[in-house]
Amino acid sequence: MYFLAPWFLWLLPALALLPVLYLWLLGRRRKLALHYSRVGLVRDAVAGRQWRRHVPATLLLLALGGLLLAGARPVGRVTLPWARTTLILAMDTSLSMRVADILPTRMEAAQEAAKRFLRELPRHIEVGIVSFAGSGQVAQRPTLDRSALVSVIDGLRLQMGTAVGDAIVLSVAELFPEQGIDVMQLAVAARGGNGGIQARSLDERSRPPAKVFTPVAAGSNNSAAIVLLSDGRRTTGVDALAAAKLAAERGVRIHVVGLGTAEGGAANVPEGMAIYLQLDEPTLKEIARVTAGEYYRAGSADELRGVYAQLGSQMQLAKRETELSSLFMLASAVLALAGAALSLKWFGRLA
Repeated sequence: MYFLAPWFLWLLPALALLPVLYLWLLGRRRKLALHYSRVGLVRDAVAGRQWRRHVPATLLLLALGGLLLAGARPVGRVTLPWARTTLILAMDTSLSMRVADILPTRMEAAQEAAKRFLRELPRHIEVGIVSFAGSGQVAQRPTLDRSALVSVIDGLRLQMGTAVGDAIVLSVAELFPEQGIDVMQLAVAARGGNGGIQARSLDERSRPPAKVFTPVAAGSNNSAAIVLLSDGRRTTGVDALAAAKLAAERGVRIHVVGLGTAEGGAANVPEGMAIYLQLDEPTLKEIARVTAGEYYRAGSADELRGVYAQLGSQMQLAKRETELSSLFMLASAVLALAGAALSLKWFGRLA
């Protein structure tokens, strides 16, 4: 737990003065008791209920402490049911995206398409960004912060290679973190590393076992989807269709936007560097078909308007950082009301 306004916590030591003030007031009341002709009668009248007079004051003190904690705005990770809809934007950042067969370039067209798509997407849908060239990487974890997403999209840089399959596997791993999908192991196995032996981590024994799942019908998951923007020519990494099957088994649709033309175009590249310029449309169409998604031949976001209509929500239990101020305020109110009610019942007054 942490606090968004921790300076309120400096007032907590001041609460220690209230018990001192309370004891002082009790001392004054004892002196007033001497006005009775027989002090013994007073003792007999209150015998057996001395503890009651302290209960309302204690409850009030606890209520004040709770209000100070609420003012400090505590934030903690709690498990709550919530409606979650998540979409992953997988964006190609390979050098072939600099081709200008879509003006001004494939990359700039993809960036503008993605940003326009974000503007039209319902605000309750969380969006993450996976970029991929020679390998895939999570550029932004799923979030509702659209400005953060736009900044990530604007900051994408081109690199060598096109690992479409890696991007799909990484996107699925982001959508299902509890399943423990080992992206690195799949990528190394696909590249034939270690003579075909799967790579293993030194701390593999300490890892929790991956969650077992039962394959579902393609496209049946209505709370998660992937939008893949690419020119689709895989040059390295996990086989794109094998990765698409991984997504299909989890019911995740992949909506594909093919950027480029079948003929390709000219690109200014360093001498001797081979770049595939043609759009690999058959592979992209197959990725969409296998996952029950849609394929769009586009350089803008116009055709993407219907994508989010296929997304729904489902209730899930998840640990999320939640501000707990309201809980502390509610507890303080209950304590204060309880103290007031007991004081009225036992003594006929609030103080």
